[in-house]
Amino acid sequence: MAISANEKPLGKVFSTDYQFVIPAFQRAYSWHVEHMLQLVDDLRDASEHPDHPYFLGSLILVGDGDPHNRVFQVIDGQQRLTSLTIIIAILRAMETDHDLSDNLNALILEEGNRLFGRAAEPRLTLRERDAEFFRDYVQEGNLEGLFDLRDTDLESNAQRNIMQNTKAAYDALSSLTQDERRYFASYLVSNVLMIIVTTNDLAGAHRIFDVMNMRGMPLTPSDGLKAKAISAIDIADRDHYGRRWDNAVDPLGNNIETFFNDLLLSISPKKSHRMILDGFQSKAFDAYLEKNTAVEFINNILVPYATAWTIINQPHAYDLPQEVTEWLVRLDDFPTTEWKSVAIWALVNIGKVGIIGSGTMTAGQTPQDSSPADASGPSGDGIPQPPRNGRHAGARHSHVPQTITFRPKDQEQLIRVLCALERATGVDNLSRASSSQRRQRVVQILKDLDHGRKPKKSTGFSVSDEDRKTALARLRGEMQVNDTMKKLLLLRANDAKNGSPVVRPRSINVVRILPEKIGPNSSFVTWPESTRDLWTDRIGNMVLSAANEQQLAKLDSFTEREERLTEAPRSRRFPLTEDLRSVAAMTPDVLERRQEEIVHLVAEFWDIRFDADNVDLTSVSEDTLTRGSRRASQGSKRITIMQVIDAGLLVPGEKLVWKRPRLGQEWFATVTNDGRLRLEDGSEHASPTAAAKAASGKAAGAALNVWRRVSNGQKLSDVWQTYRLNTLK
Repeated sequence: MAISANEKPLGKVFSTDYQFVIPAFQRAYSWHVEHMLQLVDDLRDASEHPDHPYFLGSLILVGDGDPHNRVFQVIDGQQRLTSLTIIIAILRAMETDHDLSDNLNALILEEGNRLFGRAAEPRLTLRERDAEFFRDYVQEGNLEGLFDLRDTDLESNAQRNIMQNTKAAYDALSSLTQDERRYFASYLVSNVLMIIVTTNDLAGAHRIFDVMNMRGMPLTPSDGLKAKAISAIDIADRDHYGRRWDNAVDPLGNNIETFFNDLLLSISPKKSHRMILDGFQSKAFDAYLEKNTAVEFINNILVPYATAWTIINQPHAYDLPQEVTEWLVRLDDFPTTEWKSVAIWALVNIGKVGIIGSGTMTAGQTPQDSSPADASGPSGDGIPQPPRNGRHAGARHSHVPQTITFRPKDQEQLIRVLCALERATGVDNLSRASSSQRRQRVVQILKDLDHGRKPKKSTGFSVSDEDRKTALARLRGEMQVNDTMKKLLLLRANDAKNGSPVVRPRSINVVRILPEKIGPNSSFVTWPESTRDLWTDRIGNMVLSAANEQQLAKLDSFTEREERLTEAPRSRRFPLTEDLRSVAAMTPDVLERRQEEIVHLVAEFWDIRFDADNVDLTSVSEDTLTRGSRRASQGSKRITIMQVIDAGLLVPGEKLVWKRPRLGQEWFATVTNDGRLRLEDGSEHASPTAAAKAASGKAAGAALNVWRRVSNGQKLSDVWQTYRLNTLK
């Protein structure tokens, strides 16, 4: 078995040197939106440090041993290669310089070269079921067609992941200026590195994968940090402080590196920090030791912050004041984690959770109150420990939770900070602020708190009118957020309507009121297609229920769906779900009222309903909310025919044609005054995809590519792309 390993930049990974093929035995593309956004955020953060390359892990490939054969099966690395291809395709779609666009295109597609006997091929070929979909929409550059699809147009979970991840990454990158995107693309191909491990033996490749991912327990950066700290302590005390260190970090489990990342931001708030554990040692720990001892670091930094970090991740494992628990649980709803650095700072510095000197001090105690007899952790070290089985919020405990109490004044201040933190985090997440923007806010919050500023006086906690408008534009429009945020928004609306936090069941789902598929006997059959299309992805059409989409799939009447949605008692805990039981018939007006109510509830919960001039932002138009705001730009939002007409890029009355010469088929459509496509049979459709499906009798792949203007042959996808690029300027 021949093995080779080489470090290469992405510009050489996506080159003529390799043609990647995902073998049939591999799992499908399974990354979700949170994974894609984490990759985008990590790459954007890394690009802020152009002098430092960013290592993106290894690829394990299998070839046939022929040095002239560039085709390799991917054993490890499919998710990253697919996601990177999506990111490059987005940068290509946003690029207006044709030369740069061609450069990006060459990273995705291998141009054919007859002299060398090479056919035009994509650099990455997915499994057979999804390869054509990925090539048609992503690799061939038809993102507009992808954005026009509905869930019902997708044939697999992998295709759904491709669509959702492409939209999420497009939205994240659309907030950059053109120069920023070009710089990011340059950094991507030159400074992002991967180790490519190749072999000519499939079984050997699997053994390599096993060794690299499953076997052995190498020393971690945390182990090195501990060794450096303990070695700086007197020999007589090393065992004691070694146990103290272990008792502090053991409850963190596999999250030690994440804890140190949060700790670094908490005690040394700087936006430019690369969030890595070895950075903690060089930036924070070494600086601390210049003025303090390792013993003081363990007692005054490591132990209290580790305790606080454990508390915020398992609030129900501790007997905390009810309101403190409620805000920590709400914060834990968010898919982002920057807030944790503020929360642990607040627990330690406001709530006084931690240890001072050689004695213990949990919240509410003073150093004089502490004594070895107060010890609550192993070996009498005073470190609060959660129950062994208290792994997540809402878990049932067989042990008595560790009691954490606060002085009344400290508790009030802590709650104010947590409440303001939840609001700021909510607005940023709804507005789809980047990780850099979120971290910049957290840095300012920590600086303000460290200077004793209350939340109302903190610029870090402040929410501007632009923040309000952007958040409300997202809330009122199509829900371009992941499922976690959809659930969070409905939880907030239900809490607000209930007047107090709703007791949450172990499992609850976000499901739609309108069915995806409409049968001839459906109560929704009389709804115009454009109306159903309008409401599909809006918050007014969503509800929290113990039922799931699969259970509802075959139910296409409102009565059947309402009964299933409200059947379980745990579903009826939520007042917005319970309200469905009083609806005799679901109509567009009912959905409109429901939408308005949810928007008002969330807006009032986060205090973003009114701007500085006391204008009710929930009553102004969506166009007004988005005007002049880059973060509220079009992004990947589905473009309507009416928007293109209003922009002067399409004219009512003009004709479109879809030709299939090999099959002898040809269909015509006319653009109507109200933004629809009218087929020759008189039927009208709200989108090119819907019109193509109606014309041919089945879903048409890349529908925006098949419809062309009769006047000049221009594809609708080019018209749509022009409109979208104009919103990025």
